[in-house]
Parts: sequence; C-alpha cells; structure tokens
Amino acid sequence: MKRLRNYFISGLLFWIPLGLSIVVIKFFLELVNNIVPTQYLPEALFNLDNTIPGSGIIWVIFIMLITGALVNNFIGRKLIQLWEKLLNKIPGFRSIYSALKQLSDTVFSPSGKSLKKALLVEYPRKGMWTIAFQTGNYGGEVERKVGQKIINIYVPSTPNPTSGFFIMLSKNDVIELDMSVDEAFKLIISTGVVTPIQKR
Repeated sequence: MKRLRNYFISGLLFWIPLGLSIVVIKFFLELVNNIVPTQYLPEALFNLDNTIPGSGIIWVIFIMLITGALVNNFIGRKLIQLWEKLLNKIPGFRSIYSALKQLSDTVFSPSGKSLKKALLVEYPRKGMWTIAFQTGNYGGEVERKVGQKIINIYVPSTPNPTSGFFIMLSKNDVIELDMSVDEAFKLIISTGVVTPIQKR
C-alpha cells in the first residue's frame, strides 16, 4: 500500500503541473481569439473550415512588432511622450498607468533594469535569513547620510513573489548567492520544496 501511495503521488506530481500548464495556455489562446475580431482571424481570411485555437496570436505578434519598430525611432518616441502626457492628465487612470508602466519597464527592460542578483539577507530580524534580489545600486542622499555603500533590495513574499518589500541595505550586510534569479524564484514560489542544483 505504501508503494502504491508513492506511485499515486508521483503520478499527481507529473500530471498536475502539466494539466495546469495546458489550462493556462488554452485560456490565453482563447482570450487572444476573443480580442481579435472574428472576420480578421486567419481561418476567416483564408476561408478555412476549422477554427484554429490561438490563431489570433499572429495578429498580436504582428502588432507588437510594428509598435516596437515605431517607438524605437525618433518620431515614434516623441509620439509616445505626447501620448503618455495625455494619459497622465486623466484623473484616476494616471496613477494606475504610471505604476503599471514602471513595473513593465523594470521587468521587461532589455537594458538590465530588472532583478540583477539573488542575495541572502537577515530579515525580518537578526538570525533569520531570507532570499532577496538586488534591484540596483543607490548612490543618492541615503548613501551620503548613512556613510556606507547602499544597494536596493527587493524581499519577495512566499508563495506570491510579486508582493514584497523594498529595502535599502548596506552592501556589507548582504551575501551574494551563486544561484540564478530564476532558481531563487523557484525556491521562493515552492516555499523551499524545489531546491536549485548544487554547483561544484
């Protein structure tokens, strides 16, 4: 019975993440197809009999590429600045858009503004250790007042790492880990169940 139970648990551990992944992908593909008007879907344009799940993603990718090409030239950047000024004048919408814009710039920026390193810090008190992420080096007023090299730290919560705390720490009070940011995220989300592969 013990062996059968272990087999059953092993089967669950295989199928649960696979099933959830399929459900999430299916939801995303259906959502994209609902956004794009039916008459513009590839199966409608080419008179195909069967509906292609997620075919609207072609239009999404095309629009993203065109938008990216436009905003990466001088005229496009000026238009984006005017557009953002207009959005920032809308009460209520301004604060939401600004917060989401800063978040997306931080996470998706190719210029290295996202999480840089996995660190080990004593938090929330001495003797208790948690994983945090370096978000940048701060050389402003705080560093001058404290008189030490300060780095910006993000301490995520578990199991939802999108919420957490922003902390400024002395560089001497953090320990840099060998694990990658992705490995550290897996460790946090799994509440310590999924551990990184030991590097020799």
